[in-house]
Amino acid sequence: MSRLVFAVPSKGRLQEQAEAYLADCGLKIARDARGYAASLPALPDVEVRLISAGDIARALRDGEAHLGVTGEDVLREADPTLARSRPLLGLGFGYADLVLAIPQAWVDVESIEDFAAVCAEHRARTGDRLRVATKYLNLAKQFLDAAHVGDYRLVESPGATEGAPASGAAEAIIDITTSGATLRANHLARAPGGLILRSQAQLAASLAAPWSAEARAACEQLLDVIAARVRARGTRLLRLSAGAGGGEELTARAAALGCSLAGPPEGALLELYCPADRVLGVCSALQALFGGAIAVSAPDLIFERPNTVWASLSGQLPNTAE
Repeated sequence: MSRLVFAVPSKGRLQEQAEAYLADCGLKIARDARGYAASLPALPDVEVRLISAGDIARALRDGEAHLGVTGEDVLREADPTLARSRPLLGLGFGYADLVLAIPQAWVDVESIEDFAAVCAEHRARTGDRLRVATKYLNLAKQFLDAAHVGDYRLVESPGATEGAPASGAAEAIIDITTSGATLRANHLARAPGGLILRSQAQLAASLAAPWSAEARAACEQLLDVIAARVRARGTRLLRLSAGAGGGEELTARAAALGCSLAGPPEGALLELYCPADRVLGVCSALQALFGGAIAVSAPDLIFERPNTVWASLSGQLPNTAE
């Protein structure tokens, strides 16, 4: 596996969002006519594999892929200590919360300590541990043990977890939720203090894969493009005239306003990078100082070195490339 293997979701909403995100970066995924195979024409040295989101997390853990797009919830469930895989970059979609949910009728449960007390009372009354249905066995155990909840038993849920209490399969659940509508429809509510993880889609890497020199080079190039697009999304390019002799003063003023030079001044013309959410205030301040017109545009990509995402990842990879 000398080439970089990049695993992307094979179907569903996450697949659509992942491919739209990559296309926005100039990394459009090309699928074959039947949708079973894919490639990345902009980076021909990258091998694209279409895998389900849950299997992507396991592929990263087991070293079968170098990079992948998957939910942080399944990534951490597959590798709870993140010893073999790493989230690199939150992608801004696929948001969901992993929560402990309890019946709405349990109005006396106002904290995770109260839930622990309910578990103890349930065992004292019935002789059985309180059942918690979930697909997230590792994350559930981590959370409940860290919260000092005893007298519980995890029940693996192969189907719709939110229906477990109504069917009598469990008393509480740990599951993923977005709006909470499905929980409410099943007469469940988030337990106070029961937030386990705020998840979103992650660009993640494997520490267990065989990282050849070819794979490292392709990974750095891919991360350069994604980082350049992320930087550009949050930046605007300002073009303005500093006037005779005003360049140095304007540069200093712009730096004080959180802007930076996009390049060396060309005569009186200056180009500045400005955080997108500060454009109006910065333009007002600059015009008050220097007057004149300011043109504002949105760059497509802004490449910079060092790439902090690649620098962080490369520092965690084995010292010798295979």
